[in-house]
Amino acid sequence: MKILIVEDEIRLSDVLKKNLETEYFIVDVANDGEIGAKMALEHDYDLIVLDQMLPKKTGMEVCKIVRQAGKTLPIIILSVKSETTTKVELLNAGADDYLIKPFSFEELIARIRALMRRPKAIQEEIYTIDDLILDTKRQTVKRGDKDIYLTRKEFMLLEYLLKNRDIVLSRAMIMEHVWDMYADPFSNTIESHILSLRKKIDLPNKQKLIQTVPGRGYKLSFV
Repeated sequence: MKILIVEDEIRLSDVLKKNLETEYFIVDVANDGEIGAKMALEHDYDLIVLDQMLPKKTGMEVCKIVRQAGKTLPIIILSVKSETTTKVELLNAGADDYLIKPFSFEELIARIRALMRRPKAIQEEIYTIDDLILDTKRQTVKRGDKDIYLTRKEFMLLEYLLKNRDIVLSRAMIMEHVWDMYADPFSNTIESHILSLRKKIDLPNKQKLIQTVPGRGYKLSFV
C-alpha cells in the first residue's frame, strides 16, 4: 500500500514516513501543497495524509484538486484547528477523516486501517495462491506449514504481486508501487528482490509461482 504524506514540518514528515514504513507501507513525502497536488495527480497512491496549513497551497486546496481530478482515494487531514466549522469545510471539500495535532501515531494507523476497510477502497487482509498465504494484518507469510521470513521490501513486493496475480507487471509498475520516489530506476534492485523472493517461496517440490515474461516483466501465477 502506497501513501503520500503532504506535510511542511520536516521533522514530523520524517517521523511519519519512518514509522509508516515499519508498518509495511510505501511512503512518499511532499513538503508543500503545490508539490503535493502534483504528486497526487501524477502517481497512484492508496491514501493521502494531508496537512491543512501548507505553503503554496492549503490542504483544502489540494483536497479539492484531487477530487476534481476524479481521484477517490481516502484523504486524512491533519490540523491544529479543532473548530467544528473547519472540520465541516474540509469534509465538504472531499476529506474522509480529520485528525487534530498533536496526535499519536497509533491513532493515525488506526484511522488509516479503518479507511482502507471501507467498501470504496476494497482492501483484502489475506492473499493466497496455491498454498502460499500472505496476511497483511499480521504481516506473516506461510507456504503450506512453513513460516517464511521476508524483509519489509520483500513483503511489499509479494503483496503487490499477489494483488495483481496473473497480470504481467513491468519494472516501471513495480518501481512505482513498491519503491518510493527516491529509488534509482536504473538499479538492479527489482531483479535482486525477485531473486531473493523466489529463493524463499519456491520451496522444493512446490510449484514455482513468480514467472519472468521476457521483455515485459514479471507475474505471479499458479499453472
